[in-house]
Amino acid sequence: MSTLRFKAIQETLNRKPNIIIEDTRRSELFGKNVYNQSTMRQTLTKDAFVSVSNAIEKGAKIERSIADQIASSMKDWALSKGVTHYTHWFQPLTGATAEKHDAFFETIGNGDAIEKFGGSQLVQQEPDASSFPNGGIRNTFEARGYTAWDPTSPAFIYETTLCIPTVFVAYTGEALDYKTPLLRALQVVDSAAVAVCKYFDKNVKKVNASLGWEQEYFLIDSALVASRPDIQLTGRTLLGHSSAKGQQLDDHYFGTIPNRAMAYMRDLEIQCMLLGIPLKTRHNEVAPNQFELAPIYEEANLAVDHNALLMDVMDKIAERHNFKVLFHEKPFEGINGSGKHNNWSLSTDTGVNLLSPGKTPMSNLQFLTFFINTIKAVNDNEELLRAAIASASNDHRLGANEAPPAIMSVFIGDQLTAVLKELEQLTSGKLSPQEKTDLKLNVVGKIPEILLDNTDRNRTSPFAFTGNKFEFRAVGSKANCAKPMTLLNSIVAKQLIDFKIEVDELIEKKDMKKDDAVFNILKEYIKKSKAILFEGNGYGEAWEKEAKKRKLSNNKTTPEALKAKVSKKAINLYEGLGVMNAVEIEARYEIEMEDYIMRLQIEGRVLGDLARNHIVPTAVKYQNILIENVKGLKEIYEKDFKKVAKAQMELLEDISNHIESINVNVVKMTEMRKAANKVTDAFDKATAYCNKVKPLFDTIRYHCDKLELLVDDELWPLTKYRELLFIK
Repeated sequence: MSTLRFKAIQETLNRKPNIIIEDTRRSELFGKNVYNQSTMRQTLTKDAFVSVSNAIEKGAKIERSIADQIASSMKDWALSKGVTHYTHWFQPLTGATAEKHDAFFETIGNGDAIEKFGGSQLVQQEPDASSFPNGGIRNTFEARGYTAWDPTSPAFIYETTLCIPTVFVAYTGEALDYKTPLLRALQVVDSAAVAVCKYFDKNVKKVNASLGWEQEYFLIDSALVASRPDIQLTGRTLLGHSSAKGQQLDDHYFGTIPNRAMAYMRDLEIQCMLLGIPLKTRHNEVAPNQFELAPIYEEANLAVDHNALLMDVMDKIAERHNFKVLFHEKPFEGINGSGKHNNWSLSTDTGVNLLSPGKTPMSNLQFLTFFINTIKAVNDNEELLRAAIASASNDHRLGANEAPPAIMSVFIGDQLTAVLKELEQLTSGKLSPQEKTDLKLNVVGKIPEILLDNTDRNRTSPFAFTGNKFEFRAVGSKANCAKPMTLLNSIVAKQLIDFKIEVDELIEKKDMKKDDAVFNILKEYIKKSKAILFEGNGYGEAWEKEAKKRKLSNNKTTPEALKAKVSKKAINLYEGLGVMNAVEIEARYEIEMEDYIMRLQIEGRVLGDLARNHIVPTAVKYQNILIENVKGLKEIYEKDFKKVAKAQMELLEDISNHIESINVNVVKMTEMRKAANKVTDAFDKATAYCNKVKPLFDTIRYHCDKLELLVDDELWPLTKYRELLFIK
């Protein structure tokens, strides 16, 4: 085998787990490096603490004098922990996090220096706004942008730096990050949900969207990754024949966690405890070397920040354990890809989960109101939901190996399906006294308080109700949760606003009682939302045909899916709610189209290099060995040469055919890329890459993978699947 591959495997075999000894309870570590409300209560004046609390809970403005107090306290706390620098930590539209570190250190003349950090440094900074993806909002010569402190997400210390979560906006005010639209969407859904909650409980003053993400990932030894240029540059294997043993024995899922992986997880969990990330669950996933972790649910904005931070921390901790974390949705062909299920719900400041049935019919009516409105929101915006999880990498995952299909649908289970059917069948119009009694006793009253496990799971459903929450399963493992959460909270907010208008109209104009009005509107919503409800197998052809009859979209590729983002419907939705304006919407569309194009362009270049400069030369080298063998056989078996050398001759011909096919298709792919690069319109260019360039990846890969089976293993230059996935 190649020297690099041999060294990588030997290095991996010699690895020993970094044993982590824990001598402190996790609960005592939790939040130690977070400037949270507990820390603020101990270090701030009463006025400053009340001001920050009001900003967190009510969105109130923090005065400059108070900001100076908070900054001083934050600095002293950080310095006591050995911190030297601070940074505004934000989430630009790259999909990663960003930070620029400044020292607390300041000179004051006469050779003296102090540590300084004031309210102005805490509240605002000015990073370059033209060097991040901006979709045309900023020009290179118009570089100014602003980061502004988000007090709802606490500052934290990581690696001797005080990190302050912030929003990132252009000088002109448009959002250049994921956090700003999310915060706007959360504010809108809070207002809309509170207004509806007043029908059931006048004491509700705030509704929080909660999020619990489930992060799937692969762990690959760093030495093996170093021997695979495709993984290094694209995050996935562009070549590689499937291992004889993959996941078919189902022996990895929930199995004993390998020692090195366990050492990594424990180290990671300790760091997360210090950072206030409430990790709860860890386990082996279905594919070899695939794992999952999940936290306790949190308020959505904080949960999004924690997931973005977690992915950074996972990368850094992996280096200490000689691992590379693969977040790509489909890094290996033929085995499961990775998702990031987003579990979403709404909860009141009175402690009620609005998607969890209560003990009384009135509580159940409140549950049905938010449950049915969410279904209606998804039904009316299913194309936007698909667009929210579209990416070049997620396209590889959707529709196979336990990942949901590209067709959006909602799974609610048999029990709730029966409840909705019974509710729908009541006569329309104003409910009679008998109907109201039947409804409360037979329909609403029959919903148990806890619905968990009362229905089976449907792994092929993109959006499933799972007892007291909805699980958006189609989100990809690389994604920033803010994208799907901004969309989901926006469409639910819009739906709740419309619902309240319709209910109030029946109360005022039809002289209906509140319960009657609510029931009537919910019945109509059930009828209008039938198309999105699906309980069957999302992978089958029958569902594609049925979904077409129901007029559900089936946008299988990212270019098709992203068109919905700039539709009149999308612009009206976001602008009407104040979540994003048309400029911000168009910018995100351009950025995501460009990202799709660039990723396929990079993959094409890497694949061409691997095929022409690694695979073909190796195949030719093996051919030369075979040719020498054939020459020797001819000298020894001159009369029976054709019979004796038949296998070698056939092998030579097979290799030659594959080499020819690789060369022809690499040239074709290069020409297709050149043609696509000349296209100026973003959608047309992305479509050209999708339909003309990308299909050639599979063709080239097919012939390279066939050569992997034919060429001597001692010569093969790339680490194989069996080595990547099974060497611990």
